[in-house]
Amino acid sequence: MGKYDQAAIKAVELFHQGVTNSPVRAWDMATLELFGEGSWGQKKGCPKNAFLGLCEEGYVQGIPKGIYNTRRNSKNKNYAIKAIEIIKKQPELLEDIKKLWYRVSNGSGMSHNHQIEVVKALYKKNYIQS
Repeated sequence: MGKYDQAAIKAVELFHQGVTNSPVRAWDMATLELFGEGSWGQKKGCPKNAFLGLCEEGYVQGIPKGIYNTRRNSKNKNYAIKAIEIIKKQPELLEDIKKLWYRVSNGSGMSHNHQIEVVKALYKKNYIQS
């Protein structure tokens, strides 16, 4: 499991445990622990925006819908949501991130940037709700 997978799970657990009532703060706390304060890994926007986008739309168990991201129209949020919709129809794609990303990005050829790992980790941990 990669660090962004761990960060997503840790952030949900911090929220569920009542350590914070903010998914943004939970993500920041989790990435601080895993990457170190102010590090490139902690600041990386793609996985964070994917996580917060899922939270905003009510996909993450126990986290209410809301506005958690200052980036109102995040591509990474949209990628994460599209990945969830694809996985619901084809759960076997959880085991083939390259194929899943190909579908999510409409075969664009661009590389994913840890958004799919966030989705996969939350889905496998049963933290994704429909």
